[in-house]
Amino acid sequence: MTGGRLFHWEYEPPPVEHEVFRVEGGAVLRGEVVISGAKNAALKLLAAATLTGERCRFTNVPEIEDVRVMVETLRDLGVVVDHPAPNVYEVASGDVDWLFVPLEAAAKMRASFILLGPLLARFGQVIMSNPGGDRIGRRPVNLHVDAMRALGAEIDYRNGYYFARAPGRLRGAEIRFPNVTVMGTENAMLAATLAEGRTVIRPAAQEPEVDDLIAMLRKMGADVERTAPDTIEVQGRRRLRGAEHSVIPDRIEAGTFVIAAAVTGGEVTLRGAPCDHLGAFLEVVTQMGVQVACGRDTIEVRGAPRGSGAYHAADVMTAPYPGFATDLQPPTCILLTQARGTSRVHETIFEDRLEWLGELARMGADLQVQDGHHAVIRGPSRLHGTTVEIGDLRAGASLILAALAADGTTTIRGAHHVHRGYENIEGKFVGLGARIERLAEGTVIATA
Repeated sequence: MTGGRLFHWEYEPPPVEHEVFRVEGGAVLRGEVVISGAKNAALKLLAAATLTGERCRFTNVPEIEDVRVMVETLRDLGVVVDHPAPNVYEVASGDVDWLFVPLEAAAKMRASFILLGPLLARFGQVIMSNPGGDRIGRRPVNLHVDAMRALGAEIDYRNGYYFARAPGRLRGAEIRFPNVTVMGTENAMLAATLAEGRTVIRPAAQEPEVDDLIAMLRKMGADVERTAPDTIEVQGRRRLRGAEHSVIPDRIEAGTFVIAAAVTGGEVTLRGAPCDHLGAFLEVVTQMGVQVACGRDTIEVRGAPRGSGAYHAADVMTAPYPGFATDLQPPTCILLTQARGTSRVHETIFEDRLEWLGELARMGADLQVQDGHHAVIRGPSRLHGTTVEIGDLRAGASLILAALAADGTTTIRGAHHVHRGYENIEGKFVGLGARIERLAEGTVIATA
């Protein structure tokens, strides 16, 4: 996999210090955009590759900062990760030299904790730092730890680190989560693939990214099946084999571009878009008046002219899949500012996810955050350019949407948050006619 190749492509991460987006509003977006692979699938697939010593090959992997951090973390463990072409990664975990995921990796990306299950199951021990991630509220990992303990692991927490070991082989068990947890489901499932006996996981997360992971595990020879919408059963194997897999499209990126077309009054076709993964979201936006047509792998969006007042207010309540995705709540709030009447937002997943609305209010949105979980948005509002600050990944992409819909120029600080989860987002917007540039320390590095 490595060595002897004449060509080796490497992702060059964007500068992160003092990085900003500068967006000139008023452009009507038109054209086609290709949706990248799903961030929340790719990270878990890379982790799954550590369950075998054989080579795993992944295509349609998004070139984003979180993938780069995961790859660096795997390489630090001694895993061989090759990157022979854009969006292609090859992973071989024949030997792992250092079963330790340090604070630096965990602080950059909460998803590094997904390595707990596969490393513990295959190598019998691992030390994991308490993870970081976006500032959108408490996301404790105690459910992951409890699941590993149910499988027979011994885990101690000391000085910010989890010291985990499995005396002998992990044992299949009944894992009952008190509430739906996506990464908790995935961690339990990954560990159970090499455990002795049968594991039943309830309630199991139903997100498409979980099913994509199941598809990859089955290619690797794992006996994993969703036996009911909220139940996953795993019969452990002694070893798994290598496999090749293409990452599913990113439904959150797709939803972001649906909103972009709507708030700019544009006409945009999304290629490689997972229409069937966006049911609850598309139901809301079409009821609001956005014209959406789904093809086999396309979504065509036609927005109402800016300032027409053609959109209707709506109430949005987030929920685990197949409900309205919490990651699509922030971009949808931008559309709500352009809708006639009073809209209500109920965020049920993360208690701090609505904090970013203060930045939207600075742009002229008429809104009120009533507590950590509820907001009222009145529209339509005429947004205006100003300087705003990004606090997390999804809020960052949403502030770009607000800037596109606003009058004047908006400067968005903290642009590096967006590059954690969106591949070449400014380039894609430029291709649709947006006027956006990315600046770092006063130097233009991408322009419209």
